[in-house]
Amino acid sequence: MPADQTTSNGPLVGLRVIEMGQLLAGPFCGQLLGDFGAEVIKLESPGVGDPMRQWGRESSDGKSLWWPVVARNKKSVTCNLRDAQGQHLARELIATADIVIENFRPGTMERWGLDYDTLRADHPDLIMVRVSGYGQTGPYASRAGYGSIGEAMGGIRYTTGDPDRPPARTGISLGDSLAAVFATIGTLAALHHRNRTGQGQVVDSAIYEAVLAMMESLLPEWAVTGYRRERTGSVLPNVVPSNIYPAGDGDLVLIAANQDTVFARLAALMGRPELATDERYSSHTARGARMSELDDLIADWTIEFDADDLLARLHEGGVPAGRIYTPRDMFADPHFAARDAIARIAHPEFGELPMQNVVPKLSATPGAIRHAGPTLGQHNDEVYREILGLGEDRIAALSEAGVL
Repeated sequence: MPADQTTSNGPLVGLRVIEMGQLLAGPFCGQLLGDFGAEVIKLESPGVGDPMRQWGRESSDGKSLWWPVVARNKKSVTCNLRDAQGQHLARELIATADIVIENFRPGTMERWGLDYDTLRADHPDLIMVRVSGYGQTGPYASRAGYGSIGEAMGGIRYTTGDPDRPPARTGISLGDSLAAVFATIGTLAALHHRNRTGQGQVVDSAIYEAVLAMMESLLPEWAVTGYRRERTGSVLPNVVPSNIYPAGDGDLVLIAANQDTVFARLAALMGRPELATDERYSSHTARGARMSELDDLIADWTIEFDADDLLARLHEGGVPAGRIYTPRDMFADPHFAARDAIARIAHPEFGELPMQNVVPKLSATPGAIRHAGPTLGQHNDEVYREILGLGEDRIAALSEAGVL
């Protein structure tokens, strides 16, 4: 059944967010806040809207299949922020809000008279979330910064891919999404501070720093030992066994048995319990030094079974293992279904549209997808008439001036 599209008892109900960003980093933060009940009012350029309305894989009639996801739970209003009247209108909206999100190049909000010091003068509890490539300070702050550049600067591009090929990228916009997630964490922390003190603040989330935050011990490894992580394909150095292994039916199975106790269970399943006590494989360090050798031993065993049989044995034996899922697998998997990992949302053009559900799951105040991404300016009347109380004459004048 389609998800509930009308109400939410999420923990952020009662908060109003003005989203002024575009593309992915800022809007994904807005999506996450909206998923948990915040009212997110998205400002878009008249006649054009967020480029995300056109990005991503399209349906047969040219409609974006990404927009309904990243703009879900949001209200769309048109507002030309490059016009003085539009900037004034934005200030009026922000005055009614708890949070404003922007991901323009640093300095843009200042040029528009929408900098934090100006906004907080009459709104000291306002939280401003600023997502950018390099952050709001430092010598690179004013540079244009896309997610891919942040991924390269933050270190993940260099370490991704096969060792005999140039650095690769993941098939998703990882840098933008990570910056948005950290922006959301910062927003929730700022809300807690505001609840205690009544004071707002700026949340400054830089894409390259969000990527850097995920890089584990990369920095101390270099500083202390001179070790530089390299591209290692489908494995992590010294983490063995944790790889993709062949099944007899041509399928591939991922097995992660690198902890000593788990490796002992795998060795028993293989009919080779002595491997767990063999000094060549009995410790994490020893296994790491013999990665190829041990992977070959495991592959010689996995190839004897079809994937279903192999996975059944591994699961029964308490060894973490699984298939490498594609969307087809996700739609067919009973665990996805049991946990409602895929929501189905009514959409005026696509009918019942599946998309990833809200995560994480909260037991008392769960989030919800109330509706898919709106049409451009769909909520102009609701927001400008009901929230700001604008009259017919002013709305008509703003429309004629190209502000709406």
